[in-house]
Amino acid sequence: MATQHKHSHHEHSGTDLVSAAREALTGAGEQWTGMRESVFAELARHERPASAYDIAENLSRQRGKRVAPNSVYRILDLFVANNLAMRVESANAFLANTHPGCEHDCIFLVCDECGEATHVDDDAVSGGVRKVAKASGFATRRPIIEVRGLCEGCAG
Repeated sequence: MATQHKHSHHEHSGTDLVSAAREALTGAGEQWTGMRESVFAELARHERPASAYDIAENLSRQRGKRVAPNSVYRILDLFVANNLAMRVESANAFLANTHPGCEHDCIFLVCDECGEATHVDDDAVSGGVRKVAKASGFATRRPIIEVRGLCEGCAG
């Protein structure tokens, strides 16, 4: 997953990302359990959006016992609610947020060929969407914008 920013972030990766996610979740008053850590670590190792089924299958293999996709979905929903993960709605898949604790709207460029999802932060675009919604009397929670097409590698 590529990420492009129009505002500054402190990006995390590897074990630093898992630690940042743990700090953000416990800071929000939630527990950081072994299963939650396993789900987050598995999600974070994916460069493309991963489904709950992909994560459950990989964790089942690693643990030598079945991990239910429904349990993974609940954990992923908790991660999304606490800004540790982002959901690519059109793919019903998830990406780890590489800058936990930074709240922003989601703009994804999703490749129809290879499945890559590039996360773009652009406060002007998301602010414009919020402004249009407000003018229509709509109270936004978190805009999610997805643009479908071909990534640079697939278009070339």
